[in-house]
Amino acid sequence: IRIPKPPRQSHAQAGGRPLRQIMAQPRFIVAAACGISSYALMSLVMTATPLAMIACGLTETDAALGIQWHVLAMFGPSFFTGNLIARYGKERIVSIGLALLAGCSIVALMGIELAHFWIALVLLGLGWNFGFIGATAMLTDTYRPEERNLVQAVNDFLVFGFVAAASFSSGALLNIFGWATVNVIVFPFVLLCLGLLVWLTVSERKAVTNA
Repeated sequence: IRIPKPPRQSHAQAGGRPLRQIMAQPRFIVAAACGISSYALMSLVMTATPLAMIACGLTETDAALGIQWHVLAMFGPSFFTGNLIARYGKERIVSIGLALLAGCSIVALMGIELAHFWIALVLLGLGWNFGFIGATAMLTDTYRPEERNLVQAVNDFLVFGFVAAASFSSGALLNIFGWATVNVIVFPFVLLCLGLLVWLTVSERKAVTNA
């Protein structure tokens, strides 16, 4: 792979804008919120699912196969996710990803048979792929080349900080409140992110119209 060298920049250009100014952009806020939610919700449900499967009388082999299909659903679509983003737009792909995450919880709440768990895990993986990759693509619209390293580092810190918290809290939530509660938690975050995407789309269209 031939990676082009970035153009040389003057000392004045190298610094970029203050981080606070970059993070205050509506597109950054929405991209970060969708990326955090997609990854953290996936981690929350994925971590609890094998425990819930075994608690419902299924075997460790059943749980392992479910996670294998989940991982395949997470990374398999990456061969064409970029093309879908280019064709349909970043916001639309993120919205589909969030809808798939909600679909995962809906299926999981419908029953505790093996099929419910496996279908939910596949939907969870697909939702993560579209939601997180789409949100990461949205993030690239918020910074200049000289600001890339700083902004991506801050975004990764936020995303994986929340992912760690979701993963560590997943078992406790399952143990204290049950499998249904773990899935119900998904819905408010999905609705919040969908609302933010609608707000961003409307506000950007108004800005273009008024320009």
